[in-house]
Amino acid sequence: MITRVCLFATVVALLVVTLAAAQYPVLDMAADRVVQKYQQSTCEQLWEQRGKPKSPQEQELVQLLRGDPQMRAALINKVAAPVANKLFECGMIP
Repeated sequence: MITRVCLFATVVALLVVTLAAAQYPVLDMAADRVVQKYQQSTCEQLWEQRGKPKSPQEQELVQLLRGDPQMRAALINKVAAPVANKLFECGMIP
């Protein structure tokens, strides 16, 4: 009985994760690029980019995220940990 419950819970969890990932495919690609940018950049590059203006694509994405709280939450959930870790390593956050 316990095995069936655990199996059912696992299947449901996988289904939820799959549906959540498929909900915003363009956002997933953007999030992957953001994570890749932070992982591949040196601390010096990140410090230099900090004050520069955003590209038109980045500005458009920010406007889109301001208008859609669910999409914003999905992006933050995907990029928060890798970006925060890199910023911490570079001394950009305490």
